[in-house]
Amino acid sequence: MTTPAGSGAGFGSVSWWGLSPALDLQEESPAVHLDTDAARAAPELDVLLLGSVDGRHLLRTLARAARWPRRRFNFYMLEHNLEAVARHMLLFSLALEDPEKMGLQERSETFLEVWGNALLRAPVAAFVRAQAARLALLVPEPDRLARELPWLRLCALKFRERDALEAVFRFWSGGERGPEAFPVGRLWDARVRHYLGSRYDARRGVSDWDLRMKLHDRGVSVGGRRLGLDPRVWGRRLGPGSGSESRRPGAPMPGHLHLSSSPLLPQALVIHTQEFRRWRDTGVAFELRDSSVYHVPNRTLASGRLLTHRGERVAARGYWGDIATGPFVAFGIEADDQSLLQTRNGQPVKTAGEITQHNLTEVLRELASWGRPGAAQGDPEDEQPEPEGSSKQRTSGDPAREPFALHFLPLGSAHALHHKGCYQGRFQLLYVACGMVNLLGPELGACVAPGGNLVVESARFLVDLRLEQLQAFAARVGELAEAAGFTPCATAGPAETFARFTKPRAAGSGPPPQSPSLGAPSVGCATPAPSATALSPRSDHAHSKPASHARVGADPEPQCPSLTSNGGSGDQEPPARF
Repeated sequence: MTTPAGSGAGFGSVSWWGLSPALDLQEESPAVHLDTDAARAAPELDVLLLGSVDGRHLLRTLARAARWPRRRFNFYMLEHNLEAVARHMLLFSLALEDPEKMGLQERSETFLEVWGNALLRAPVAAFVRAQAARLALLVPEPDRLARELPWLRLCALKFRERDALEAVFRFWSGGERGPEAFPVGRLWDARVRHYLGSRYDARRGVSDWDLRMKLHDRGVSVGGRRLGLDPRVWGRRLGPGSGSESRRPGAPMPGHLHLSSSPLLPQALVIHTQEFRRWRDTGVAFELRDSSVYHVPNRTLASGRLLTHRGERVAARGYWGDIATGPFVAFGIEADDQSLLQTRNGQPVKTAGEITQHNLTEVLRELASWGRPGAAQGDPEDEQPEPEGSSKQRTSGDPAREPFALHFLPLGSAHALHHKGCYQGRFQLLYVACGMVNLLGPELGACVAPGGNLVVESARFLVDLRLEQLQAFAARVGELAEAAGFTPCATAGPAETFARFTKPRAAGSGPPPQSPSLGAPSVGCATPAPSATALSPRSDHAHSKPASHARVGADPEPQCPSLTSNGGSGDQEPPARF
């Protein structure tokens, strides 16, 4: 058996890392008019993210916040499983670790290994166990959680979801001892064998083909501007009928650019053959030490799935993530420092792993210099001397004074947000990952304020998909966005990595939207959009948000009731418990 090209089987049913470069969400959001009273008071940015998975967009946004006028951020996260929520919490607690306890280099290296490696070094595995044990104690204690992690909001999760989240952390902390609890090496090999079928013995050749003939050719960039997918732009692999018969050998195509004489560089060309092949074989993407020290399974990549065994549905733990593209795209193919993207003799001087480590280190450095949570990062009036009680509350971590907040929304309630008045027209930006495009519809469109923006991740870096499938996916995204009430941005470039849309404002309306108050008028919901065909066999989960929510910077937010009357989000099965 051979897995056919275009099947999407390599994508898996669970996403652990993004398939697009990290974005600064302030650049994607509507412009803030600082001459308005609302902007001077508390210019908040409310963003709803579906399937952001690894928090790369949030980290880049926070790291670059010092380059923009000061404002607070409210990130509302909808993931399709609780393991992704747990990884968000672990990675953010690591990124925001006290520099006196963990240095910058150690933090960046630990982050890389936990985020993208199937096998860990023993010290990193010990850190994961310690942090997981700490988070397992914090999840069932809201007061202690608010004191120690004031940037985190779990009030929207149902009680059974919090219990399942605690169980995930217990598993990570070593509640089930030994590598046999999660034999990731055997599980990885089983996935690869099933994915390649009869091509398994030639898996190295397959990985080289996927890298050089697919990833390396999918788009080029010129100073941040992306061009088309046409491989003729590189003046190679020109077959009959392409016009190559009439030109002299070595001459570029008329109207096209040639690789040897152009500074253009395919974004993914920095992914080196050896690192990509190593990841395909072992699951280790970032080898920062000798290969012999990577032997402890990374339990944060484990997830549950319901399988049919002898006619019965049973819960099984395994690795159901990506085995085709890898974690190199998120931080490893773009860089502010253009010297990292230079080539010599037609080859990049830096690999994607080295660029990823550099970019992530810079993100953590800028994040630390901008201000750690708990510091006075609020409005100028918040920084004035306060009574002793308020000062004491600041040192203990007052959620209302944090420069940002991560709100995790309950599973299976993506289409229920528009039923709550506090979410109707609330968000200035909606981000949708390629694996959750099927959730895009008028219900989510009603949650975006007029003048707000929509950013949809494309399937550009899914090596399983053919060019015609990528084009069909882009067309489908346009249809769903139109049905949700969005129009393509007039200034947006070719939608190869991201498709950008905006929600029209009524004629004569005011400046770009700010966070609405709890009594904001409702935005009408149109008829549901036709369902999109998902790129992978994902479960029908998403997250949804609480009810009442006060503006950050005013009074502390109230408790968040559930989105349904029975405390649930529909007739959905509880998460699998192991």
